[in-house]
Amino acid sequence: MSVKNQVTPYADAEVSKKGQVTRMFDKIAPYYDNLNRVLSLGIDVLWRKKAINLLKKENPKTILDIATGTADLAIEAARTIKPDHIIGMDISVNMLKIGEEKINKKGLSDVIKLEAGDSENLQYDSDSFDAVMAAFGVRNFENLEKGLAEMFRVLKPGGTMMVLEFSKPRHFPLKQGFNIYFKYILPVIGKVRSKDEKAYKYLYESVQVFPDYDDFTSILKKLGFTQTNYKVLSAGICCIYLAKK
Repeated sequence: MSVKNQVTPYADAEVSKKGQVTRMFDKIAPYYDNLNRVLSLGIDVLWRKKAINLLKKENPKTILDIATGTADLAIEAARTIKPDHIIGMDISVNMLKIGEEKINKKGLSDVIKLEAGDSENLQYDSDSFDAVMAAFGVRNFENLEKGLAEMFRVLKPGGTMMVLEFSKPRHFPLKQGFNIYFKYILPVIGKVRSKDEKAYKYLYESVQVFPDYDDFTSILKKLGFTQTNYKVLSAGICCIYLAKK
């Protein structure tokens, strides 16, 4: 049975999850980076560094960054791994515009190319990339298995997939504190800063329904990935998933 996440940012039955997610990120794009730093107390920067350092061990030369957003993960990969080429793709054009500005300011436009696209219908040939990665993006797929299967398809045999994604802490008191912060405090901050409270309510709800830890690696194995494993960060607030094709 395919994993299909029906949690959506807005209560609009006539618009697909994909359409609603696109609208949400287009709307909050100008505030996205600053909000991430505030809401995560800057820890999201360290999470990305740890994820890229793990991927660096594979020395990929060509990388696809799925749901690249404002290109933070792609920029970190360009700095740390120094690959020949990175393609960052996202469904939100407004997020990509901000990413382009950051890439140009950092002088990385010869390494990173950003493109608009649908993660569940990738426009790239099969067996094209040494590594495929995503940070806080797969949770937003309308159909999780379809998106992960596309990541598998475009990955070269022997290539590495890396996913950085929120997870649910399992132990007291972090579990309770996490739920209170994400469910009640974060939406208020998001509303004040971005004028979109629903976008940050959606963040909490989408984390709650996401199949994390062993549930996620089970899906990867089902789709054909091998050597699946994960590293827990910040006592379970986040995980880095690694797998091979």
